[in-house]
Parts: sequence; structure tokens; C-alpha cells
Amino acid sequence: MKRIAVVGAGLAAVSTCAALRAQGYDGRLTLYSAESGLPYDRPPLSKDVLLGKADRTDVLLRPADWYETQRIGLRQATPVRAIRPGEGALELADGTREFTDRVVLATGGTPRTVPGAQVLRDWADAERLRAQLLPGARVVVIGAGLIGAETAAAARASGCEVTIVDPVPVPLASVVGDDIAGALHARHTAEGISLVTAGVDRVEGSAVVTTDGRRITADTVVAGIGIRPATELAAHAGLLVDNGIVVSPARATSHPHVYAVGDVARQNGHPIRHEHWEAAQRDGEAAAHGILGRPAPSPGAPWFWSDRHGTRLEAAGTMTDASRVVLRGTPGSGAFTAFGLHAGRLVAAAAIDRGRDIKAARRIIDRQVPVDADQLADESLDLRTFLKR
Repeated sequence: MKRIAVVGAGLAAVSTCAALRAQGYDGRLTLYSAESGLPYDRPPLSKDVLLGKADRTDVLLRPADWYETQRIGLRQATPVRAIRPGEGALELADGTREFTDRVVLATGGTPRTVPGAQVLRDWADAERLRAQLLPGARVVVIGAGLIGAETAAAARASGCEVTIVDPVPVPLASVVGDDIAGALHARHTAEGISLVTAGVDRVEGSAVVTTDGRRITADTVVAGIGIRPATELAAHAGLLVDNGIVVSPARATSHPHVYAVGDVARQNGHPIRHEHWEAAQRDGEAAAHGILGRPAPSPGAPWFWSDRHGTRLEAAGTMTDASRVVLRGTPGSGAFTAFGLHAGRLVAAAAIDRGRDIKAARRIIDRQVPVDADQLADESLDLRTFLKR
């Protein structure tokens, strides 16, 4: 292989490039970005960027000279229109064809939209929205998942009058458990955010109309209702697509010369895609191993975090795999942990402001160490004790 093309410029794309060079790949490596400017990290968009605490240089994934020293050809503002695996070629938006031996698709996702509502996915979205978060502005956020909740918290911290509309009474319960999800959602109310449990029928002028007929006046409406994987290039190339581009553990697609990483990829046999920061980073590393013909590293338990209202949520594992939940600490304290157990083993953990618990829990999950529920709940017991047995 003398030429590898990476399509996309998010964390998964940059991680793939870094891992290829770290593992000794010495050929031509080109990264195609549809946006202008250096690749940047997206999680801060709904946090420090909206709050005006960070500019674009603060959130760069790598400095400009890194691409030079790593000999990565960064093609800014260069959308890819098609991939042609059978011909070993890419077709750019201007019709130009460029040849390559392997392609890595890191195209991410596109926000699900509500007509009349804004979205928050890229730098331009964040800049436009930040200018509207003025004290006293009436902001309605549709969706109370991670992005919606973080956006609402940033708007409230900016002095806006904020309403969250979501049809689910306790969002994220299936992901982090009822106790953690309930405490997180209640924090919105404590911070002065209004919660409306309903669907959205439409955005009509300066109002959001809910499915039960309520009208909520708004100066700004933001939809944070998830993304759709950007699979168009893969589908048009004839790759297997089913809720994402279907990939092997080495991130290979149904064509042996094409790989897929990040939000757009779904491992064969896994029902969901992991749309989280660390998952994107690990995908890039796995793809680099696969391209170079090496065994993929063990991924470990999935992990993610979310910041809102000055607190941090962290979660590891898959809570839907748990048959029992054990609490360490009390919800009333504001900082506690929920452990998900199944058949005497830890399969998931979620915590508010207890990062040390999650750090230990990840290692326990990965090593499949047997645990005792009463000991997990005992705050006097150091969780690392389980790892010494």
C-alpha cells in the first residue's frame, strides 16, 4: 500500500492517521476535510464554545505543524463526492479523480432536524447559536439527550430563559439507569429550566407547538435529537449499510479496501453504534491495525462523559445488560454511583461527580472480575480491592 485516503476530519479520522504513522506506515496519507480550517474537537461545542470560554484554536485536535511532521496531506474544504473501490479512486466535488489503495470513511453523522429549529453539529452552528444566547433570550431545546441537555445548560448559564421539550419523562434512563438519569433531569429544574414532557408537532414562527397543543414562545429553537450516520458515500459504492456502515472488528467494510470508523460505523453483530469520543478514537486505532494486517486491540468497555450545570456524568459499560442495579452513595447527596450487575459480574456503571468510581469500574468490567453487591455499595471499601483478588 502506497496511498491511503481518509475521508472526514473528526476525531476518528485524525486518530486513524495518527495510529497509522505510529505503527510504521510510511506511504502517502491524505485526509480530506469538507470544512475549512484545521480539524477540531466537537464535544466542546456544546460546552465551553457556547459559553464563550474557548475559541477554535483551543479545540484543535492537533496543531498545524503536526500534520506537516507526520506527513499527512490535509485537504481542507475538499468534499469527496464518491468513492470507487473497484477502481481504487476517489471523486472530489469538483469532478477530480484521485487514486488510492485504501479508503477510510470517517464521515460521521448529520443532525436529525426539526423544520424551523437550529442544530449544533459544527463550528459554524456553535458560533451562530452562541451569538443568540443573550441574557433574557427565550430558548427552547428540543430533546434532552446529551447534546440537548448540554446546550440547555449552556443557555441557562448565559442568562437565557430555557425550556426543554422531550417526550420521555426521564431521558437517558436506558443508558445510565433510572437513578442517575432522574438526578440529572431534576438538576435542570433546580437550575431554573422548565421541563415539558411532550413531543413537538411543529415550530411555528416564534413558537414551538407540542403534540398536546401547548405553544411555547421562543426567540431561539434548537433541536438536539441525535444524528443519522452519513452513509451516502458507502451506499452509493455498494457497501453494506444497516444503521451505519457495517464493519468487522478491524473496521473493514464489505469491500476489503474500504474501512469505516467513528459515528458512521456499526460493528457487525452489535445492535447500536457508539457515538462517543473514546469510541471514535479507538475506532481509528483498530482501523490502522486492520489496514496493516495486525490483530485489532481489545476495545474494552465503552465509556462516555457529559458536563452540565457544573457537574460531570461518566458512564462505562452497557446498562441494558444489567439485571440488577446497586447504588454507592445516595441520590440526595448529588454525587453517587449506580452499578449494573448481571450474574455476579459488573457490566456497567454510571456516576455523577465520581470519576474515581468509574475509573475502577472500567477495569473491573474489562477483567470480568466477580463482585459482591453489598461490597460495591459500601463506600468505605476501596473499589480497587476487587482488582487485587
